[in-house]
Amino acid sequence: MARRGTVGALLGSGLVVITALGGAGGYGVGLLIGEAQPAVASGAAAPLGTASPTPSGTPTPAAPTRTPKPDNRPALQADDISYKTRSFTAELVVKSHVSARVPYNWRITQPDPPNYARFTDPTSKRWIRIEAGFTISRPPAASMAARIKDLNTLDKNQLLTIVSQQVEDDQATLAYTYLPPESQTSEGVIRYVIVRWVADDSGLCAIEMSSTGLPQDKDALLDVLDHASKSVVRRDTP
Repeated sequence: MARRGTVGALLGSGLVVITALGGAGGYGVGLLIGEAQPAVASGAAAPLGTASPTPSGTPTPAAPTRTPKPDNRPALQADDISYKTRSFTAELVVKSHVSARVPYNWRITQPDPPNYARFTDPTSKRWIRIEAGFTISRPPAASMAARIKDLNTLDKNQLLTIVSQQVEDDQATLAYTYLPPESQTSEGVIRYVIVRWVADDSGLCAIEMSSTGLPQDKDALLDVLDHASKSVVRRDTP
């Protein structure tokens, strides 16, 4: 459960105003496929076939045309990771002061505006990303359902596979694999992603975090995510 400080508790009186400004849309911006927004279906009409169409006919989806490349480097090992509490400020609708236990030597970066922090390992192949600053307005299960709906719009060439879904009292966790679009990276390597939505004491999602790496890293990625989600604290100021 994400803990909230006494400053964060004051947000309840201003929640209606914040929501009216559109803050609820801040959940998970850019988390679908890493740093860039996903390539989603554009809604363009399907190409016409040679046969006469029928009103009830359903176009056959195009088969994926990309083949992922293997990355056979040794798996990240949970026993090799040392942790420490690290802090950052995320700002979107509100300013969130966030702390969590993450790998001590993973490099921190933040975008502009700084609505999340990303901690990247020395190989740049694995990272954990923690997002805050959004309006606290829906439970973790609803956030996960919205993410799955968005993921299902990804281009077939991103080879999305939902691995698992789990909902608990104070969090929801989604694991999936996908192939990043060529516009984002030319590596062509499958990524393994675990996303977790963590509730505060109100039962609503206060933190979104994702741990990303290679398929062989999945156990260590979960360990990184567990350390962060069990220790994360969010304190808000308007």
